[in-house]
Amino acid sequence: MDDSEFVTAADVRLMQGLAQRVTAARPDLVNSDASYGELAWNWGKGHASVGRSWPRRMWFSGADLVAWGWACLPHRVRRNDGSVKDVTGAYLAYQVHPEHSELVDEVIDWYDGVTIGIERTVLPGMADSCALKRWAAHGYETDPASLGDAGSWTQLNERDLDDLERPVLPDGFRFRTADEAGPQAAVQAHVDAWAPTTYTAEAYEDVRRTPPYRGDLHVLVEAPDGTMAASTIMWLDEANRTAEFEPVGTHPDHRRLGLGRAMLLHGMHLARQAGADHMTVACLGAPGHPAARGLYYSVGFRKFTRDVPLVKAGGRAGSRS
Repeated sequence: MDDSEFVTAADVRLMQGLAQRVTAARPDLVNSDASYGELAWNWGKGHASVGRSWPRRMWFSGADLVAWGWACLPHRVRRNDGSVKDVTGAYLAYQVHPEHSELVDEVIDWYDGVTIGIERTVLPGMADSCALKRWAAHGYETDPASLGDAGSWTQLNERDLDDLERPVLPDGFRFRTADEAGPQAAVQAHVDAWAPTTYTAEAYEDVRRTPPYRGDLHVLVEAPDGTMAASTIMWLDEANRTAEFEPVGTHPDHRRLGLGRAMLLHGMHLARQAGADHMTVACLGAPGHPAARGLYYSVGFRKFTRDVPLVKAGGRAGSRS
């Protein structure tokens, strides 16, 4: 596997540092899986179970990380309902600092080299015209699964944290934090909202150990019967005074009660108190996925940028043009 290694917690901290520098310079160029919070969430929830399918490569300029690639190779997923899913393709998360855009070709060459014979996908940002040209030159094309009303592309939404509406919960519901409710409640809230899922108590422990996780910024809504009816984690980037919701979910028995909207508003008040003046959240952007987008728009978010799903069939690594 050439000189690649598997992604470590120390690698993630370096990747987050690059995310902060790109956010400060060109936030529209932060790839969908390369944001400060998304890196923490993806690493924490998955590395114990599938981390041995995560080779990575890193590029430095002096002591500074300026580009990285994190490949997710084929693996087997076991979910909490007993079902098993075999992931047969490869996916790449990556980031290149805009001042080192020439490294995109090296990232692509590395990815092609560790995925020979495997269908491979990647999500560059629409604003990164340079990268899109380079991916196309290496034989990557628009993923057919991303087209039409049910397309799989993701948009990033943003808003400033001024003029925040006060949250209102239905009678008998109340806000809690993960620090108050405890790990078991925090895990169950996520499992209930996202079932079937691979999320476990072990995964949550890894999430808790991944900076910048804070239990006081992990918000839950408790129902009158004690069920955790909704939950979200906010990831605070203190350097850029911005925070990100990831994930956001509601128990299926408690949907359409306004819990998600109230929880997001409450979370933004907490994020502002913690020092943020800007907030982001991602969602599926195609017309056939209106629910989450409508929820985020209802609390003031608006589309900022989106990704461009690309795919390349399995085979030998391609050549540049």
